[in-house]
Amino acid sequence: MPTISLCMIVKNEEETLARCLDSIQEIADEIIIVDTGSTDKTKEIAGKYTDKIYDFVWIDDFSAARNFSFSKATMDYIMWLDADDIILEEDRIKFLRLKKTLDRSVDFVTMKYNTGFDNQGNVTFSYYRERLSKRSLNPKWEEPVHEYLQMSGKIININICITHQKIHPPTKGRNLAIYEKIVASGKELTPRGQYYFARELKDNGRFDEAIEYFNKFLDSGKGWIEDNISACSGLASCYQAKGESGNYLQALFRSFEYAVPRAEACCQIGYHFKAKESYREAQFWFELATKLKKPESSWGFCQEDYWGYIPCMELCVCHYALGNIQEAIEYNNKAATFKPNDPAVIFNNNFFKNLTP
Repeated sequence: MPTISLCMIVKNEEETLARCLDSIQEIADEIIIVDTGSTDKTKEIAGKYTDKIYDFVWIDDFSAARNFSFSKATMDYIMWLDADDIILEEDRIKFLRLKKTLDRSVDFVTMKYNTGFDNQGNVTFSYYRERLSKRSLNPKWEEPVHEYLQMSGKIININICITHQKIHPPTKGRNLAIYEKIVASGKELTPRGQYYFARELKDNGRFDEAIEYFNKFLDSGKGWIEDNISACSGLASCYQAKGESGNYLQALFRSFEYAVPRAEACCQIGYHFKAKESYREAQFWFELATKLKKPESSWGFCQEDYWGYIPCMELCVCHYALGNIQEAIEYNNKAATFKPNDPAVIFNNNFFKNLTP
């Protein structure tokens, strides 16, 4: 049975670290904690689980810190988690089964990362991340922020989920400041860096600059397909914020250049026509979203609700507006198959029951 080193970088995680480490019982054969400057009880808590605790002077480079943590690993495979990640019990059982059965010819294992949830705890945002890497390959992290492991060799996707459960929001502007420091130094951002810099600019309300960098990234022709698709969505959000509906639509249609239309983009186009009360046009795009097959192992971002629940709910609204009451009821029922206890579904059920025949 292969052995696993868990390598983590942490800073001021006294509220989450124990929760994370409790969830990986029997999975990790070695726990390595690299502290980047905690002023709370993080290292004291870490000491209850491992004696392999190291200090690393923070240099505005997540890859540097992660590579340092990986350099301390001694087991067959290296695993990484953030302090606000946990492995739910059902996934922990799956992970233990994987550990017993993992073929040593496998070089990397990707697992689903669930990072967004609705009020009922349903997953709304997920994507695959590299999670186990063979130590003998000397895996290296790339990029100072939004870092990633360059994978090659035998890679497998496993239906095991890592759950991201934040207690506090991320430090506002931290990632943006790192990118701005790089740009100010005169260093050219990689295509990936351009994409994520654009996202940070968008998230901080700097839409004109975000548009510039999204377009620079897309026009380079060097982006990964999934990042290209996501960049089109980000670009559309910027134009929407600026009230430029024509450019908003063009950005969404641009995503079709890279792959089969994604439900997220189709629903965004549907929203555009719905806002104009062009319900037949909106209906077309929401219906298209229901007919698409969700990419199961693309490694790209997936907003789960757009692949079932949202287009069904919107089709309920569109059909009601068009006077198609029975179709509206049917689509609300379809939405209920995805989220039976959703307040909007329940409201619609009661609404339709009370309609005068």
